[in-house]
Amino acid sequence: MEKRNNVTEFIFWGLSQNLEVEEVCFVVFSFFYTVILLGNLLIMLTVYMGNLFKFPMYFFLNYLSFVDICYSSVTAPKMIVDLLAKSKTISYVGCMLQLFGVHFFGCTEIFILTVMAYDRYVAICKPLHYTTIMDRNRCNKMLLGTWIGGFLHSIIQVALVVQLPFCGPSEIDHYFCDVHPVLKLACTDTYIVGVVVTANSGTIALGSFVILIISYTVILVSLRKHSAEGRRKALSTCGSHIAVVIIFFGPCTFMYMRPDTTFSEDKMVAVFYTIITPMLNPLIYTLRNAEIKNTIKRLWGRKVFSEANDK
Repeated sequence: MEKRNNVTEFIFWGLSQNLEVEEVCFVVFSFFYTVILLGNLLIMLTVYMGNLFKFPMYFFLNYLSFVDICYSSVTAPKMIVDLLAKSKTISYVGCMLQLFGVHFFGCTEIFILTVMAYDRYVAICKPLHYTTIMDRNRCNKMLLGTWIGGFLHSIIQVALVVQLPFCGPSEIDHYFCDVHPVLKLACTDTYIVGVVVTANSGTIALGSFVILIISYTVILVSLRKHSAEGRRKALSTCGSHIAVVIIFFGPCTFMYMRPDTTFSEDKMVAVFYTIITPMLNPLIYTLRNAEIKNTIKRLWGRKVFSEANDK
């Protein structure tokens, strides 16, 4: 098949074609993106300044916050600007880079959430061996594995798309470049490519989700052997993890565990895992995590106290 590309840019339809709705969305999503940046930066600063890196859970939480910032930044700034723009265009190269970024950071987040579940499993079910199993060297290797896994997944997705010919039309019924909407524009049969894309994304999403469900089920069952105080602390930590998993994996499963088709609801579903989840993550982890809350209070209390003394 000879590749012929007459398309140099794509045009987004965006979230809505109603100007009043777009203006409201501009204010709302600008606020959401600000919360994403400030909330996740607060967690990263708290982990760094509170010297929590030595604890594996906070080591991975720090990188989860970093990935959340990167993940939302791939789509949110462009979407927010486009809400007030008359022409919502993106270059072909920009579209491929955005597609790569969405799948790279999205897949990396999935793997980090899976590693965090394993960390909780070891901490609760094998507490005596926790420091041996989750030492710094192993944590670094697992973190590296999440980045490599995300890269391999996303490079496969992009490689499948860039070899397709695009002859027009070039309008994407979405607010960012994702695989399924872009495949619809290819001027060739994309059935095989669609199957491979679904197998690639679906295997990772479903496989990780099943592993997470099994891990937390084992954790919850094992809590029966713990004291009431131990159960309370473990449930508080695991509860925040489970909440994040459900909010993130629910929409992802809807989007990627299906054949190469698109629905009108896809854009709103995508908002959940590209914007809502990165925004809720820091809120969930700070509100339900005593260690993070205490560290934030201690750091800010120390800062306020020192400023008062300076005056």
